[in-house]
Amino acid sequence: MITGAGSGIGRACAQALADAGAEVVVQDLMAERVEATVAAIQAKGGQAHALACDVGDEAALSAVLQTIGPVTIVVNNAGVPGNGATLENIDRAEYDRLMDVHLWGAYAATRSCIAGMKQERWGRIVNIASDRGQVGFEISSHYCAAKAALIGASKAWAREFAPWNILCNAVAPGVTRTAMTLGFGEEAVAEEAETTLLKRAAEPEEIAAWVLTLCSPTGDFMTGQVLCPNGGQAIVGI
Repeated sequence: MITGAGSGIGRACAQALADAGAEVVVQDLMAERVEATVAAIQAKGGQAHALACDVGDEAALSAVLQTIGPVTIVVNNAGVPGNGATLENIDRAEYDRLMDVHLWGAYAATRSCIAGMKQERWGRIVNIASDRGQVGFEISSHYCAAKAALIGASKAWAREFAPWNILCNAVAPGVTRTAMTLGFGEEAVAEEAETTLLKRAAEPEEIAAWVLTLCSPTGDFMTGQVLCPNGGQAIVGI
């Protein structure tokens, strides 16, 4: 299951996993986007199920997934922008919604699948974080905080679920050309791309390739880690 798979990185992940032979559950809030992703996958001969609901609605997620069978790969990608808010301008309702989607959404989606993973004694969880959850940003501190929390959850889940051979990692992209980032305008994306060492933004498919690696046998000895495809926009770690 890929959450927020109606566009951008989520759609690219859904397509990449389907191309690799996975039977994909496409989750997104907007039904028309779900259907578009499902249609694109099926047009290439892949298998996909539509799941249009709020990512934080654990009951709705569980009800649909029970009809499909054990879901052993979860990509927690659903997210909403911070809209460039400064601390003083963060609206409480917006804050709650952002945290609910980014953080509780990942918890709800993972909780809806974890029993099946334990049953199969195999699972892969990939949380889509952000370089802003590692190094911060001068605006949208609630967005930065939510992505940092996802990184922390990834490390904790890696420890919690290792006895069942369930691996959990985070992918922290830098600037990527998605509907969300382009919502701030081409000029804003181009300006941020200039802060990378490679002087360009990533395409969603480049991020999806790392997600696929973590979910494939190549990633079988990787857990509790943060992968950073960010073009050198941020260089972190030892």
